[in-house]
Amino acid sequence: MIRIIPAEARHLEDSGWLKSYMLFSFSNYYDPDNVQFGNLRVFNDDTVQPGRGFSTHPHSEMEIISVVLEGEITHEDDMGNRGVLGKGEVQCVTAGTGVHHSELNTGKEPLHFYQIWILPSRSRLEPAYSQKKFEASGWRNRLLPLASGQGLENVLKINADATIYRASLEKGHVIHFNSQENRRTFIYISAGELSVNGQRIERGDQARIDLEKAIHMEAVSSGMPADFILIDVPQQGAEIQAKR
Repeated sequence: MIRIIPAEARHLEDSGWLKSYMLFSFSNYYDPDNVQFGNLRVFNDDTVQPGRGFSTHPHSEMEIISVVLEGEITHEDDMGNRGVLGKGEVQCVTAGTGVHHSELNTGKEPLHFYQIWILPSRSRLEPAYSQKKFEASGWRNRLLPLASGQGLENVLKINADATIYRASLEKGHVIHFNSQENRRTFIYISAGELSVNGQRIERGDQARIDLEKAIHMEAVSSGMPADFILIDVPQQGAEIQAKR
C-alpha cells in the first residue's frame, strides 16, 4: 500500500527568518493521526535566513539527524562540539539523557536543511555527536545510506532501527529497493518528479509505504533529476516519547 501525501498537505510555519514545512506533528502543530511513521517522529523541511537560527535549547531521548541541502549550519553543544556543516554534510546527535545545542546560520546565504528525528531503540543513552560529508556523486542514480542503526559501513551511526538514504535520479534510471517484512518506507522528494511503483510524486510530496516488498523508483522528468530522501523504518514505532 502506497499513500501519497501532496506538498500542500504539509503544515507550514513561517516566521520570516524561518520557513518550516512540517511533515509530522511538531511544536505548535498537532494532529493525533500524524504523530509518527514507524519510529520516524519528525521530518521538517527548513529554510533559515542568514544571521538567524536556533539558539541554545535542550533535547533528550531522540536521534536527531540534519541533512544540509544548501548553505551552512554552525553547531555548538554542551559536549564541547563546535563546527560548521556545509552542503552535502550530515550531522547526527544522540540526545539520550540530555543535551543542549544551538544551530545557527552564520553564513551569507539562506540555509536549507532537513531536520529528522528518529526514536531510539532504548532510553538513557549517553549523548553523542558525529558529522560526515558526502559527495553528490555518491547518491547519483543510486541510494546512498547517510545514517543507519542497521550495521551498514561508511555511514553515520544512529541508535535506532532505521536507515536514511539519499538519491538523485536522472531520466532513464531506475532504483529498486527491497523492503523486508514488517518494515515501512518513507520517501520525500525535494526536486524533480519520481514514479514510485507507478504513482507519481513531485517536489514536496511524500510517499508512506506499507506492505510493498518491492519498491521501484524511476525519474519521469527529462529536466531536473529527482532528488529525494528514503527512510527505512520498522512497522512498529518505538515506545519512547519525544521530548522537545
